Amino acid sequence: MNNDFYSFVKKNGNLITTAQAVNIGVSKTTLTNYVAKGELTRVNHGIYALPDTVIDDMYVLRLRNQHIVFSHESALFLNGLSERTPFIHSITTPSNTVLPASIKKECACFYVRPKLFDMGLEMRNTTFGNAVYCYNVERTICDILRSRSRMDEETVIAAIKNYAAFPQKNLYHLYEYAEKFSVLPLIKKYMEVLT
Repeated sequence: MNNDFYSFVKKNGNLITTAQAVNIGVSKTTLTNYVAKGELTRVNHGIYALPDTVIDDMYVLRLRNQHIVFSHESALFLNGLSERTPFIHSITTPSNTVLPASIKKECACFYVRPKLFDMGLEMRNTTFGNAVYCYNVERTICDILRSRSRMDEETVIAAIKNYAAFPQKNLYHLYEYAEKFSVLPLIKKYMEVLT
């Protein structure tokens, strides 16, 4: 493996996609040869890692599909409102997007109207330091209340309690998002009880 390519992969969190490799002039055949020689490991379709890399599953999901955002329990974790790493990642995608069956199988998938998809969208670092798309805390609280029938009550209450104690909370954004997602009465009810 040449040094320039190795450096690129190192800077990219020890991972590279086929598209990234082709963009820097490395052919698909060369990637296959690196795998055969043990210089790269195939992590998923079109995603490769340097050997002995501890795989950041959140970052790999981001590389697999550019139309997903970490939401619900995964967003609580990324935003520091939960210390518990989710067993299954929660993702949101626009309702006009079709997710691959492999992602649907391994994630809790939520859909939202395309015009609401970008609301509260931010970048957060995973525990491995890789940047992924995630919703901010206010959007996450609204999402959790909107989807409360798919979540256990303990998670919902803990999320709102942790948000109420969160020093960087923005109540203006919370109420703005809550109105757009039709959960404003619920937000007010929970916030009155828990704060």
